[in-house]
Amino acid sequence: MTLDELRKILPTLPESPGCYLYRGSEGQIIYVGKAKNLRRRVSSYFQREVQSAKTRLLVRQIRSVEYVVVGSEAEALILENSLIKEHQPRYNILLKDDKTYPEVVIHNEPFPRIRVERRPARDGSQRFGPYPDVGMAHATVDMVRDLYPIRTCDLDLSPAKIAQGKYKECLQYHIKKCKAPCIGLQSLEEYEHNVREIASLLRGDLKTVIQLYRDEMQQLASALRFEEAQIYKERLQYLENYQVKHTVAPHHIHNVDVFSCIEDEDGSICVNFMHITQGMVTKVYTLEYHSQLEGETREELFASAITELRQRFASRARELILPFDPGWEAGPGITITIPQRGDKKRLLELSERNVRQYKVDKYKRAERLNPDQRLMQILTELRQALGLDKPPMHIECFDNSNVQGSDAVAACVVFKRGRPSKKDYRKFTIRSVEGPDDYASMREVVERRYRKLLSEEEPLPDLILADGGKGQIGAIRDALAVLELDIPVAGLVKDERHRTSALLYGKEQLHEIPVKHHSATFRLLEQIQAEVHRFAITFHRDKRSKSQLSSRLDYIKGIGPKTKDELLRHFHSVQAISTASLEELAKPIGPAKGRIVYEHFHSEQPSTEG
Repeated sequence: MTLDELRKILPTLPESPGCYLYRGSEGQIIYVGKAKNLRRRVSSYFQREVQSAKTRLLVRQIRSVEYVVVGSEAEALILENSLIKEHQPRYNILLKDDKTYPEVVIHNEPFPRIRVERRPARDGSQRFGPYPDVGMAHATVDMVRDLYPIRTCDLDLSPAKIAQGKYKECLQYHIKKCKAPCIGLQSLEEYEHNVREIASLLRGDLKTVIQLYRDEMQQLASALRFEEAQIYKERLQYLENYQVKHTVAPHHIHNVDVFSCIEDEDGSICVNFMHITQGMVTKVYTLEYHSQLEGETREELFASAITELRQRFASRARELILPFDPGWEAGPGITITIPQRGDKKRLLELSERNVRQYKVDKYKRAERLNPDQRLMQILTELRQALGLDKPPMHIECFDNSNVQGSDAVAACVVFKRGRPSKKDYRKFTIRSVEGPDDYASMREVVERRYRKLLSEEEPLPDLILADGGKGQIGAIRDALAVLELDIPVAGLVKDERHRTSALLYGKEQLHEIPVKHHSATFRLLEQIQAEVHRFAITFHRDKRSKSQLSSRLDYIKGIGPKTKDELLRHFHSVQAISTASLEELAKPIGPAKGRIVYEHFHSEQPSTEG
């Protein structure tokens, strides 16, 4: 993809937090970044006035842009870290030098210590995080130490060392922060029971602790112990800002594949794949998968896509997290999980968020890069839905507008190749119909429209749409029969919210053809309906307004249309004209005509002279 093509698709990027990945000419990832707003951040790289030489060099190497949508800026930061560690992009000079984010570690040792570390050893210790902010990690450890008497010393508390009796209780014991297992005052069983509860807490059950902190803060404040209450307030702020629903899961979720899918309008599906290693997202990919066999179900397509993606990325994951059971034999030793809650459910939701975004952006990009191709696809779908001989490249739609038969007008809007052709729009004042007769008005307008096109040898439409039901379609067909024309006519069926919900069509007998809401065809029909309604209403409003404005001036003998226009242009309303003095009226139209107008309005007023 060229830089110009990349710039065209930038407006289609989501305005959501996430990570973006730039790929080079050979498909390799050359840069990974995080963003609070993906569209704004990625667009900044492609501004003409970029000053940084490194950035200009990077932009010249970019051939495609991918992204992963997440729930918050903190999640984007964590995901960025894992992607950089996995792919080691050439242009990421800040984070690929083994810098990492803090984790809370429960050490694998007798009477385990709990600490904040950036590079924990892989020795079987339990690890929680990573945390986007070191303050959050320390606040979490402080919370644990407030709730449980956990040792903070570096002593070797193996049974042999404790039995030697060489240790002595420290200050932490005297302030009731530790039960002194170093001198045998706390059993290993009791200590490990506390550690199991702490591990459960670190996996996400913070609600209870936050409430305890809040109650403690309020009690201290009530007792006027404000300095101690401030400590709890600061810890509360850390914990309330800490989001348990990370992009990453706990480290025990390891070597797992996550898949989600969404159906497309053409029968294909979009499938998102994520690979999780030690709780970190290390691979993300979304593809569009088309049916290879006629009549394949969504489940069969999904199963085929899973197989292809696992082969493509040489995945050896032993667990698959899926939104539903595709009825597929995963193979020996492979577990399929359909989560309902918890960390695995959150990973599935992240995958689903990305596959939905992919589908939305796919259409936006197609319209940006090749708008004519996308519109041709829509017109082809409309042809197939109605069973027409060719795509309706030229569509015309009619609508009437009147108020109890007065100022009756009609409008015709024209769409060519799926786009409005405003130079071809036409307005009609109803001439031959008395009273509110929509069908007769429609017959008159359609006959006038196409009689004129025939006489001028202009091209006729491929499809006529009526903003109404059977009666309107019948009126249009009657008018076409008079002219001996055979043009397909369909009606726009509306739901209770006055939105297009179906097409009414049929050569012998009319029947409803459903249109999927939010599909591209639906949006085109909705645009046509809104445009013809707007055009007709605007014309009717203007006509009625002029009629009401001009009515009193029409009855003044000796005042013609030009003089009337001069008066309205000068005074803007009939009310202003009626209250103007003789001198004011004479300015735009002269003293003679000014007197005629003045006497017309003032002769209607009762005399105030005695």
